[in-house]
Amino acid sequence: MRVRPLAAVLATSLLLPVLPLRAQDDVTLERIMAHPDWVGRQPEGPYWSSDGDSVYFQRKREGEETRDLYRIDLKERETVRVSDRDRAGADAAGGNWDRERRRRVFVKAGDVFVRDLDRDGGLTQITRTAATETAPFFTAGGDVAFRRAGVWFVRERGTGLLRQPFDVRTEDDPEQARAEHDLKARYLERQQPRLLEIVRERRQREERSLEVSRERQAGDSSRPALPHYLGKEVEVAGSALSPALDRLVLRIRPKERDEGLRDRMPNYVTATGMVEVEEVRMKVGTAETAGETLLLLSTGDTEPMTLDLSVLPGIADDPLADLREAARERRKARQAAMKQDGDSQDADDAEAESVEQRDQEASEDEELNEKEPGPRPVRFGPVSFNRDGSRAVVQIYSADNKDRWIAGIDVEAGELRPLHRMSDPAWINYAFRDMGWLPNDRTVFFLSEETGYSHLHLMDATTGERLQVTEGDFVVRAPQVSADGAFLFFEANRNHSGVFDIYRAPVSEAGTGAIEQVTSLGGLNSFRLSPDGGRLLIVHSTATRPPELWLQDASPGAEAVRLTETVSTDFVAIDWVAPRFVEVPSLHAGRPIHARLYLPPGPTTEAPRPAVVFVHGAGYLQNAHQGWSSYYREFMFHTLLARRGYVVLDMDFRASAGYGRDWRTAIYRQMGTPEVEDLADGIDYLVAEHGVDRERVGVYGGSYGGFVTFMAMFRRPELFAAGAALRPVTDWAHYNHGYTSNILNTPELDPEAYERSSPIEFAEGLRKPLLICTGMLDDNVLFQDSVRLVQRLIELGKEDWELAVYPAEAHGFVEPSSWLDEYRRILKLFETHLR
Repeated sequence: MRVRPLAAVLATSLLLPVLPLRAQDDVTLERIMAHPDWVGRQPEGPYWSSDGDSVYFQRKREGEETRDLYRIDLKERETVRVSDRDRAGADAAGGNWDRERRRRVFVKAGDVFVRDLDRDGGLTQITRTAATETAPFFTAGGDVAFRRAGVWFVRERGTGLLRQPFDVRTEDDPEQARAEHDLKARYLERQQPRLLEIVRERRQREERSLEVSRERQAGDSSRPALPHYLGKEVEVAGSALSPALDRLVLRIRPKERDEGLRDRMPNYVTATGMVEVEEVRMKVGTAETAGETLLLLSTGDTEPMTLDLSVLPGIADDPLADLREAARERRKARQAAMKQDGDSQDADDAEAESVEQRDQEASEDEELNEKEPGPRPVRFGPVSFNRDGSRAVVQIYSADNKDRWIAGIDVEAGELRPLHRMSDPAWINYAFRDMGWLPNDRTVFFLSEETGYSHLHLMDATTGERLQVTEGDFVVRAPQVSADGAFLFFEANRNHSGVFDIYRAPVSEAGTGAIEQVTSLGGLNSFRLSPDGGRLLIVHSTATRPPELWLQDASPGAEAVRLTETVSTDFVAIDWVAPRFVEVPSLHAGRPIHARLYLPPGPTTEAPRPAVVFVHGAGYLQNAHQGWSSYYREFMFHTLLARRGYVVLDMDFRASAGYGRDWRTAIYRQMGTPEVEDLADGIDYLVAEHGVDRERVGVYGGSYGGFVTFMAMFRRPELFAAGAALRPVTDWAHYNHGYTSNILNTPELDPEAYERSSPIEFAEGLRKPLLICTGMLDDNVLFQDSVRLVQRLIELGKEDWELAVYPAEAHGFVEPSSWLDEYRRILKLFETHLR
């Protein structure tokens, strides 16, 4: 595919005014770890104008955190910064179209606007309030609906009237509350109306007054609808208003919930000079799962209808039954051990303990029985109505994350209709949850990983009849439907696991496997369809160049045009070591491990050579792709290492994204084992193929990468000569619930999984130099994690380890001085022990 750049004047207008550095000192730690403005200020949050003649994007202001808005006129090929005065007339991202796609409603700075293309693109402001409006859409009648502080409002197009179609109150119905109060009344309160007529009469007048008020409100069309009372024990977690304005679907949950055990994080570097303490996230498995309920409200009926979840296939199954039984056996063993210990005490103490023990056993048994699923608690994704409000669908997730259901909502019958179920004995992926309607208002598209890879499906929202649109050993993500409904566009790594191009599938050929590749830019590509569906606004990057905006017609083989050039001249002037994209043979995974390989430039002068293995964070993340990495500092650091003679390997070990379900779930109940096996295969590859000295290999990584570094240094000390663990997890029992319980279940239910997966359990194995770097304000992986491990190392008498703390940094460092200090220590570690 041909690539044609824009005029040089546009490129020049977006460059940073920085002079090139001298070639001999262009890659230093001071430069790499400086404020990232020096690399360039790339386009952020791009979107189309409503008429499709322009595109907008944000760009960081140099030396500030302020973002400015820019507009590119696609006809004149001019890029201008939108002034504060002109922002009033600019479009914003997001929003929705009317059925004819001539009017678009969106939120800008918290207020609602409508762009009308039939009125010369005129912009009408619907609200101007201090409140924040969200989720605007056009109703079936063409009015504008939006949400403010959790309440839905409708602005009528013809009259301008602002009305509230539903009045939802999380309090008790006054009539029901009075009846319940009467049932609980004590003797004196019951005696009063029996003996005193005045008391009876006043109550009758109050009740009649309330009755008349409700009747008048119901009969007066100028008044809001009668309230729907949900009770004071619940809170609303989310809502969806039907475009027909006759139904409202609510997600509710208990107002009083077990919040679990929450840590407290001290801040020692404060403006006041005093230590300030912040409460942070809870620990995994320390709270009871409350679950959510789905309610259907209808106009003219004040009684909410609870949608029955028991219709979901498998909802009462217990995927963790075996682990639950093992937990019972462990409890019995502990109780037997306690009893045996008690037998050795004197009779009085033994009798007292026996009573206390029986109470404890009864309490624990009761607690265990309460956790028995039946049906399992669930949480809901967003409810999605079609355009006329006749159909709705929702994704439902079991709290144990072993099941996902897609169900239709029969708004007439007030029932859930199960349409699709996906189960996973490990865990359902938190990605690939896209779902939306085709313009025919009968069919939904969605992603499912049930075949082993994320693929696109179409399904009739009434019958559940389904067609698989894509298939193969590749990942599909970010589907978007064209304006006319003829095509589904999506990103996929079909040709290479590290290259995400843009494809389209003809809806009329769904089920045949017919798809067409639209872009051929290579690297990483994401996109936004133009309002008419005819063009793509592409965010494109390569391994050595940050993201820029490109434009292309939405058809295969079309020409791509670059719209922005925001990389600094300083960065472009440097001869970066471009990674090679290699496949590392695996003795364990059954298929190669994709990786980035950085080799020293020029002829080989040292053999065998030292090497460094970098371990990316998050676990479920792809870094061996061919686009710009979120680890851009590490990319630059790897050039520095390569120039010093190191070979650097950056692997997408098992657990990483981009390689399908089996690769992702290989770590289930054994975090740290497959990953370290893959690192060992990486070392074998470096030794065999690139002349690396097996005795001079180092390892480093942050967050999940720090965890894997620990596991390698503790469990396989022969692998690495030195390691640096940054912001590392040391004990999964101290991490958060949402992430950890997916992979390891909970500590009480599955202690073996936690013990085999937590580095602190294996600290005895440390034999080689270790650097630990962590921020004291880390509210993700808490500073406590490193402190506990350090105490363990002290008690074990370990030497050759170092802890570097950063008092003003959180999980992701911000200050260049902190980045520089951290990487100076890492470089010193490697230069000292790998040279």
